Amino acid sequence: MSFEWKQQETLDLLKELAEIPSPSGYTMDIMKTIKNHLEKWNVAYTETHKGAIIATIAGTDQKAHRLLTAHVDTLGAMVKEIKPSGRLKLSLVGGFKFNAIEGENCLIHKADGDTVQGTILMHQTTVHVYKDAGTASRDENNMEVRLDEKVFSAEEVKALGIEVGDFISFHPRYTETGSGFIKSRHLDDKASTALLLQLVKQLSSGNVALPHTTHFYISNNEEIGYGGNSNIPQETVEYIAVDMGAIGDGQQSDEYTVSICAKDSSGPYHYGLTRHLIALANTNDIDYKVDIYPYYGSDASAAIRAGYDVKHALFGPGIEASHSYERTHVDSLKAAAALLHAYVLSPLVTE
Repeated sequence: MSFEWKQQETLDLLKELAEIPSPSGYTMDIMKTIKNHLEKWNVAYTETHKGAIIATIAGTDQKAHRLLTAHVDTLGAMVKEIKPSGRLKLSLVGGFKFNAIEGENCLIHKADGDTVQGTILMHQTTVHVYKDAGTASRDENNMEVRLDEKVFSAEEVKALGIEVGDFISFHPRYTETGSGFIKSRHLDDKASTALLLQLVKQLSSGNVALPHTTHFYISNNEEIGYGGNSNIPQETVEYIAVDMGAIGDGQQSDEYTVSICAKDSSGPYHYGLTRHLIALANTNDIDYKVDIYPYYGSDASAAIRAGYDVKHALFGPGIEASHSYERTHVDSLKAAAALLHAYVLSPLVTE
């Protein structure tokens, strides 16, 4: 099976995923969408008690398995407090800074399934009133949600059906540019999820025999540390996290190549499997960068911490401005998709 890059089809799927609210802990709708796709493609899957999905495509060798994972849970927030003013105090879900969501539109997800719109702002936003509008700390005490409803008290907010513990999702602002860039919140890790699902769709045709039975684990708790650390089939010997490459000072990763991670905050990834990915990229003329991410962890490292005896590795598209308004380029998505394709057709690592 030769690699076929269906760019617009991939971007359409990415847009669909990006625009479904799915902060960690509130991923039911996006998981339902993924199940609908798998059923349409006649791909067998199981669902974990935590709500993750594991799709499986049988290979020639059914004794030594592979597993690839990407996560659809995103950063978000919850209602911490309903202020006397009728505005909401936030409790963050996932590892990001308050300044990354200042000025962002959001949805409050009520228990009845309905939503209320709002905007995340500093309390001291109005520069004509607050002298410290630009210098006040962006933190839980100063930032709040301004509801797009005519409410002036906590009682009126509660009458709308909003309560402490309700989830808050951020507007993704998904945009495709004519120069090939994709800008959106939550490209971490919905970009990789779209690539995995596109690969599953291609493999579901049955026109190729995989050398090894391969599992595609769509996890839903990665941003809070334990998305892919359970329910790993015991036959699994190689575990690949497909997640974003981090871009910044001192990094090699960029928005135009696939990023292969040699080490993150959990320690080095498996040397033999990492070198195997690099060799595949070289053999198949796939543009790549090898990098170390200093403040990063993945579902693969979570599986290792959980005690699984697997060879683990990590690669994915390069994502600029992680955990903020993110950006990547179609070149990076294509390179990551090509490496995914080459990997699932390659032999197991023996070293």
